[in-house]
Amino acid sequence: MSIYQTPFDDTVQLIEVMPSEFSDDLEPIYRNGREETSPARPGESPGNQNSTSTMAISKTRAYLTLGILLFVNLLNYMDRYTVSGVLIKIKEYYNDLGNSEAGLIQTAFICSYMVFSPVFGVLGDRYTRKYLMAGGILLWALFTLASSFVPGDYFFGFVLLRAMVGIGEASYSTIAPTIIADLFAKDRRTQALMIFYFAIPVGSGLGYIVGANVADLLGKWQWALRVTPGLGVICVVLILLVAVEPPRGMSEGHDVHLSNTDIKTDLKALSTNKSFVLSTFGFTCVAFVTGALAFLAPTFMTYSTQFQGKPMSEASVSLIFGIITVAAGFIGVALGAQMSRRWKRTNPRADPLTCAFGLITCVPFLFFGIVMSRFNTIITWILIFLGETMLCLNWAVTADILLYVIIPTRRSLAESVQILISHALGDAISPYIIGQISDSLASKSVDPARPAVQFPALQTSLYLTTFVCVFGGAFYLAVALFVEKDKKKAELTTHGLDPNLADDDDDDEAMLVPDSRANYDTDEDMLSEAPYLIN
Repeated sequence: MSIYQTPFDDTVQLIEVMPSEFSDDLEPIYRNGREETSPARPGESPGNQNSTSTMAISKTRAYLTLGILLFVNLLNYMDRYTVSGVLIKIKEYYNDLGNSEAGLIQTAFICSYMVFSPVFGVLGDRYTRKYLMAGGILLWALFTLASSFVPGDYFFGFVLLRAMVGIGEASYSTIAPTIIADLFAKDRRTQALMIFYFAIPVGSGLGYIVGANVADLLGKWQWALRVTPGLGVICVVLILLVAVEPPRGMSEGHDVHLSNTDIKTDLKALSTNKSFVLSTFGFTCVAFVTGALAFLAPTFMTYSTQFQGKPMSEASVSLIFGIITVAAGFIGVALGAQMSRRWKRTNPRADPLTCAFGLITCVPFLFFGIVMSRFNTIITWILIFLGETMLCLNWAVTADILLYVIIPTRRSLAESVQILISHALGDAISPYIIGQISDSLASKSVDPARPAVQFPALQTSLYLTTFVCVFGGAFYLAVALFVEKDKKKAELTTHGLDPNLADDDDDDEAMLVPDSRANYDTDEDMLSEAPYLIN
C-alpha cells in the first residue's frame, strides 16, 4: 500500500459533537445487540474523545429530524414559487413589466442564493449546522415578509428583497442533505433523500396553488407572500429544540475520525472528482429546464388559453399547474429512487443511468407539450405532467451520488459548489434568457402586450429547454463511466486508507473498508454494520 496522507487523524479538533438527547423510552441504536462504544486511547481521557462512536441517536429523533428538514424544504420551495403563481398581477402592479424584467425577480433571488451557498458550505463543514440553518431560515422569513410591503414605484426594491431571501435559503439547502447523510446509510439514505426531495415538487406546487388562491381570496397578491414567514419561525423553533446534530461521518462507521483540511485542498479535491463535476453539469441542465418551466409555465399556459379563445384565470391555471407539479414530483422522485435502488442490484452504475434516462425521455413529452399548447389545453397538461415526471427522476438520485463520492468533511462545500454552478448556469439565467428571446420576438408586433403576440413568442422561446435536456442526459451518461471508482476512493479515504487502491480493479478485497460488509451490495437485507445507522 502506498503512503497517502488522508484528511483525518486520530483526534478531531474541528468537529463539534452534540450531546445525545433521548428519553428512557426511546431505544438507542445498537450494533450486534449492544450499544457501541470506543475505548479511549492511551493518554486520552474519555471526555475528550471526539469520534463517531461517542454518540447514540435514537431512531425516533433521527426520523423527527428528517421530518423537520422535510417541512422546512417544503416551505423553501413553496416560497420560491409563490411569485410565479401571481406573476401576471406582479407585472401589472409594477407598471406592466415585460417578461425579461419579470424574469429578473427570479434571477436576482437565484444569484444571491448561489453566491452565498459556498459561504454556508464552508461554515457547514466546520460549525454546528442546525444553528446555521436556524439563523438562515429566520432571515428568509423576515425578508419574504418585508418584500410584500414594497410600493408599486419601487420595483428594484422588491427585486433586492427577493434577492435577500436567497441568503436565508442558501443556509438550509447546502446543509440539510449532509445531516441526512450522517444519520442514514446505504438504502436508508436513498429512501431518506427521496422523502426529503418530495418537498421540491410538493412545495413548488403549493407555491402556485396557495399564492394564486390566497391572492384572489384576499384581493391583493401581497398576501401570497405573507403565508410562509410565520411557518418559517415555527421551523426555527423546531430545529433548535427538536432536531439533532449528528457528528460528521457518523453513518460511515465507528472507525472514522474526522479532521478538516483547508479550503484550497477541498476545492482541488472536488475539481478532480469526475463524477462530482459531470453530475454537477448534468444537474445544471436540470436546473435550467425546471427554472424556466416553474417560473414561466403558469404565465405561458394562461396566454395559451387566451390564444385558443378559451381563457382561464391565472389562479385557475396556477392551481392546475400546481397539482400537476405535485403529482409529477411525487411519482418522479419515488420512481427515480426506487428504480436506481433496484437497478443497482445488477448494475453499480444505475444512479447516473437513471438520471440520464429521466432527462432523455423528458424531451419528447416536453417538445410535443409545447407544440400542442397552440391547439389543445388538456393534451398539453398531460404531456407537461409526463415530462415533469421524467425530469423529477433525478432529484434524490443526484444528491445520493454527491454524498457517496465525496468524503463527509467536504459534503457541505460540495453541496454549495453544486448549487453555485447549477444555479449560475441554470435557473438563474433561464427565465431571463427565455424572457429576452420572447420579448425580442414580441417586439416585432405593433402591440406586443396582446396575448395573441405573447403566446407564440413564449412558445418559440421555450423550445430551448428541450435541447438543454439532451445535453443533461449526455453529462449523466458520462458520470456512469467514473462513478464506481470515485465511490471506492471516497470510502477508502473516509476510513484512512489509500484511495489509489481504487485504481486496482482486479483486487476486489482491497476495495473493502475495515469493519464493514461489501460496500456495493444494495440488497435490502444486507444492511451496514456501522454502529449508529438508521437501518
